[in-house]
Amino acid sequence: MKAIILKSPGDVNQFEYTELPLPEIGSGEVLIKVKAISVNPVDAKTRKGEGMYGLLKKDNPIVLGWDISGIVEKSNSSDFKSGDEVFGMVNFPGNGNAYAEYVAAPANQLAIKPKNISFEQAAVSTLAALTAWQALVVNGKVQKGQHVLIHAASGGVGHFAVQLAKHLGAEVSGTSSEKNRDFVLSLGVDHYIDYHTYDWSQQRPEYDFVLDTVGGNNIENSIEVTKPGGTIISIPTGLNEEITGKAKYSGINGYFILVKSNGEHMKEIASLLESGAITPHISKVYPFNEMKEAHLQLESGRTVGKVVVLTP
Repeated sequence: MKAIILKSPGDVNQFEYTELPLPEIGSGEVLIKVKAISVNPVDAKTRKGEGMYGLLKKDNPIVLGWDISGIVEKSNSSDFKSGDEVFGMVNFPGNGNAYAEYVAAPANQLAIKPKNISFEQAAVSTLAALTAWQALVVNGKVQKGQHVLIHAASGGVGHFAVQLAKHLGAEVSGTSSEKNRDFVLSLGVDHYIDYHTYDWSQQRPEYDFVLDTVGGNNIENSIEVTKPGGTIISIPTGLNEEITGKAKYSGINGYFILVKSNGEHMKEIASLLESGAITPHISKVYPFNEMKEAHLQLESGRTVGKVVVLTP
């Protein structure tokens, strides 16, 4: 099968296209003929030797990627049969081996692809959508009537989080740059914030829940505007001890989460996609031989929604 391996950590020129044997599947696993691959910021970080690289560096060869959609080729699980169209985030954190034509995946990390969405849409509704679900529903326990703030609302996780928060019945504020204002408003936010011009120091504590997908100063800004008893969840950097202490002093729950593969949560995402409660936005589609370009697009910091790569 065709696959992309990482020769060593570094720039996109460390990718090498090659042929690898078909992966073997164990008990409870399925072999998937991949149709589409979603590429995330963690992919680029891992390629550079950060992110998940520490977990993968002993693998030979290293094949990046976790987000896929495709068709079950062979099954060692009663959950799926040959021909089923599935999607999921494979073995995260760990080795998903997704940059390939075929992927072996635990059946309990997958869900059936809704018929009303494409393979491309399914592939991008994995790590980012699961992150939003696990942050807002599992950890944040966002409730109807609460006021929620989503930082970087035009991004991969952010645009799912806005839609999910609205589905949960929350009042939603979302930040982005002015150029993405119309897109963020189209997601259903009640209040739009241009992060370039907004003066956080002049705002009162009004949010019950804040999802920080950016890090840096956003964490301190978020503490300033979160109600006592509210929750801040940080995705990219986590909350260091100093800021965690400040949040606790202010009566705020502040912590970091790392998304994990979960088939039951994927089924929830599938249901939301099927009902139209959430809709993925794909800004760029690349062929398999342009994985380098997909990574460069992500690293530009100008991606709205998601980037997807089609397999051969």
